[in-house]
Amino acid sequence: MKLNVIKQRSLWWTASATLILAGIISMVISTATLGSPLRLGLDFVGGTRLQVELDCSKAGVCDKPIDITTVRGVMDERGLGGSSIQILDKQGNQKPGVTIRTKTLNESSRTQLLTSLSEKIGAFDPKTIQIDTVGPTLGQQLFISGMLAIILSFAGILIYLTFRFQFDYAFFAFVALFHDVFITVGIFSILGLLLPSVEIDSLFVVGILTIIGFSVNDTVVIYDRVREVIKEHPDMPIDQVVDDAVNQTLSRSINTTLTVLLTLLSIFLFGGETLKYFALCLIIGFTAGAYSSIFIASTLLAWWRKRADKSPPPPAGKSIVADEV
Repeated sequence: MKLNVIKQRSLWWTASATLILAGIISMVISTATLGSPLRLGLDFVGGTRLQVELDCSKAGVCDKPIDITTVRGVMDERGLGGSSIQILDKQGNQKPGVTIRTKTLNESSRTQLLTSLSEKIGAFDPKTIQIDTVGPTLGQQLFISGMLAIILSFAGILIYLTFRFQFDYAFFAFVALFHDVFITVGIFSILGLLLPSVEIDSLFVVGILTIIGFSVNDTVVIYDRVREVIKEHPDMPIDQVVDDAVNQTLSRSINTTLTVLLTLLSIFLFGGETLKYFALCLIIGFTAGAYSSIFIASTLLAWWRKRADKSPPPPAGKSIVADEV
């Protein structure tokens, strides 16, 4: 079956615009409620994160769920009332527990906090206690470095594609890359509003850079084929050129993307909490990248070339005979 991407390009553009608009709305709401477009993790804002699980081997400890009001009361007593608290329900091998993100605490303060919490909600399993601390200065440096890396990668790709193809090819490839990144960021903003556990960290920046590299590779393959078809059939309409190029590379793009997505899905399901949202970032970005390469970058190039190739009509009321006279 031949895919006609040009005929239904308004559908592809509308779908992308809807997702991007939803992301923008979510980021505005997130900025108003959280102070940033995304829910920033410990890597970027600094502070201390404690995660503990109850010791269910002791009688009565896990008989009732953890009351978040009790936990918040302990935090208030210790002057940590603005902390983020998330209750962990019992799932599989994971025991009931709690995750707390608060301001930077020294070793003595952490020990006192854990002691107060265990007295109120039950004894903790010492093997499951996780403590991460990042200073605010380091968090700010990580954020700036991550943004700089993303900006430089965009600029480098734009320059490379301009020399490899032409500026219009490079520009619309850049638009497709921006589309992929924006959709990924927008979905994570929505998830951050709905699920407090979805935070972005330094791995998220790595994921965005990986998405940029993967997405532009798909776009280059299609654009390369567009250029070859134009050389073989210079008189062929640009709409047909793009349709032919997309269909000739379609199976390659789909097979490559599906192979990668199967691997990422395995990491998402079985890779543990550390890699879970990194894998989700790549799943969203790679899917958006394959979509944009086929349906956005190609159709935008055809639309632009068709507009550029149209010559202006002759002035009304002017004839060849009049000019000769």
